[in-house]
Amino acid sequence: MTSTDDAKYLIADVKQNISLFERSVATNESRFATRALRASATLRKRLSANTLRAVVGAVLSKDSPVREKVLAILKDENSMEVDKAPLAESKAATIPEVDVYVGYLALLFLYDSAANANGATLSSQLVDYIQLVNRRSMDQLAAKVYFYYERFFDITNRLGEIRPKLLAAQRTATLRHDDETQAVLLNLLLRNYIHFNLYDQADKLVSKTAFPETAVNSQSARYFYYLGRIKAIQLDYTASHRDLVQAIRKAPKNPKSAGFQQAVHKLAIIVQLLTGEIPERSLFREPFLRKSLIPYLSITQAVRIGDLAKFTETLAKNIATFRADKTYTLILRLRHNVIKTGIRMISLAYSKISLRDICLKLQLESEEDAEYIVSKAIRDGVIDAVIDHESGYMKSKENVDIYSTNEPQNAFHQRISFCLNLHNDSVKALRFPYSQRKETSGMDAIREEERLIAGELADAEMDDDDMGEF
Repeated sequence: MTSTDDAKYLIADVKQNISLFERSVATNESRFATRALRASATLRKRLSANTLRAVVGAVLSKDSPVREKVLAILKDENSMEVDKAPLAESKAATIPEVDVYVGYLALLFLYDSAANANGATLSSQLVDYIQLVNRRSMDQLAAKVYFYYERFFDITNRLGEIRPKLLAAQRTATLRHDDETQAVLLNLLLRNYIHFNLYDQADKLVSKTAFPETAVNSQSARYFYYLGRIKAIQLDYTASHRDLVQAIRKAPKNPKSAGFQQAVHKLAIIVQLLTGEIPERSLFREPFLRKSLIPYLSITQAVRIGDLAKFTETLAKNIATFRADKTYTLILRLRHNVIKTGIRMISLAYSKISLRDICLKLQLESEEDAEYIVSKAIRDGVIDAVIDHESGYMKSKENVDIYSTNEPQNAFHQRISFCLNLHNDSVKALRFPYSQRKETSGMDAIREEERLIAGELADAEMDDDDMGEF
């Protein structure tokens, strides 16, 4: 198949998607735009400088504000490959959605070609054009363009430059109830703040905005992941773990999302350890997680048995990995959990033990440190023991039946709350086609009318019977 045939078939497919966008604008139905964007994924591998140039000439008119910008970028990017043949001219004027769609295809080509500088330039121009036309029907397209806009500036290390423009776009999307664009922009802003460690500003953004409930699962998973990271930094480990579990549940289950699932599971493991729980061993056997979670398995084992030496050794050995994963700060907080676990195990193993022996077993610097740590563990309820300060030893009390405490009630409450939240989210996620609802309402009206007619006929028959008796 020649390049001319490739361009011809690509133009036909692009025009078919354009007809869906035009239908979406005419009927005010977003599902047609969603269908067109989904179909565009199959066109991605067929994009090249020559085919895109042919598409621009066949689809966009000379008056299009996007036409010359896309052609200039393509010429600058692949000046040796672009065909010098004259462009076909489109006579009909196009709607703004078509201009942005062609620009979006060019962004896909530039991203796959690693033309990051030109991609940043074109995406910035498209964002300016989207904000200029300000059309409600451009919700799905704008969300895609904003995503690649942030991605190109991230790759070129210019992420701080786009924050004001993203904030302005987020305010506009919120006022117009553009759910898809609003969800994408919220995630991009949270990622921007977290990238620069601006957790206070990220928390303020979350508190003053509402994530749209109709957002797709991929955006919801990102949002819950960022919430979990923010709350973990703020020491709210219970809420953080709950949000991370939601992110894992909503994340797409396919090989392309393996990187995201690994990042969420790494953070979830550390947060779960900080809450005092131990992750299940089966989690570390998952095929797409096994290799990436090896350092976290060693940390988990050290926390579970209270081995401070192993914890310190693992931390020093994998410090580069933990810093790259941005979990190093949280792992440092686990040192106290390791010590508490060690004290709990010592309390269960010994009814009476000197503070000197505790200092040696936990590898602490002095007996004063051991005395302070044991006192804090007793105050926090980690162990049930007393300290004899004069003699310098810790004496454990008899084990209390756990069923006489509130622990079973708290465990059941946590499980019931999770099941109720899962049920509520499932009910909210139910979707019914509009045509089916319309047909159902029409059938209900017809049945009601038939019931009324049948009732009137029955009344008429009773009247006839009554008249016959006289």
